[in-house]
Amino acid sequence: MRIFHGFDSLPRFIHPAVTVGSYDGVHLGHQALIRTLKEEALRNGGESIVVTFEPHPRIALGRAEGMRLLTSLDEKAELLARAGVDNLVVIPFDREFARLTGEEFMQGFLIRKLGIETLVAGYNHRFGHDLRSCEDLKDRGVRIIRVEACDIDGQKVSSTVIRRLRDEGRIEEAERLLGHPLKSMKQNTK
Repeated sequence: MRIFHGFDSLPRFIHPAVTVGSYDGVHLGHQALIRTLKEEALRNGGESIVVTFEPHPRIALGRAEGMRLLTSLDEKAELLARAGVDNLVVIPFDREFARLTGEEFMQGFLIRKLGIETLVAGYNHRFGHDLRSCEDLKDRGVRIIRVEACDIDGQKVSSTVIRRLRDEGRIEEAERLLGHPLKSMKQNTK
């Protein structure tokens, strides 16, 4: 897996299929997105790209009091590589980046910098501080693939839920939703 930091030195990707998110924990819900991403890239003879943020947006915006991440950036990259992702683009997330509108992010980064052809997104994913719908990319010729919410035995799979289970000492339940061991998950809030 190739790893890029920022959008300034990106190669020209071949038929890029892209997903965007924090991907903290690379849990079973994330893994469903990644499977779909890889299928779409393969179907189109293209490359899979995960776009993520460092630091986590809640940390950068000062909304992470007491939040302990499930994975460090290195652990996240390792899990994504094991899942078969072709490319990881790490966006330095700060208050200036957080001020981007959905339109600015979609047009300036996804279209101009990545050359996106397919977007694989969770059922409720939106872009920018104004929470712009992913569906707006359809007008620009981007194919949108939505992945439904993931739940295991009626339990919603999300990084927030898994963090809560871990913090409550319910490690087995947390790992069941992660789909892999917690191992040495960092307790950082950078």
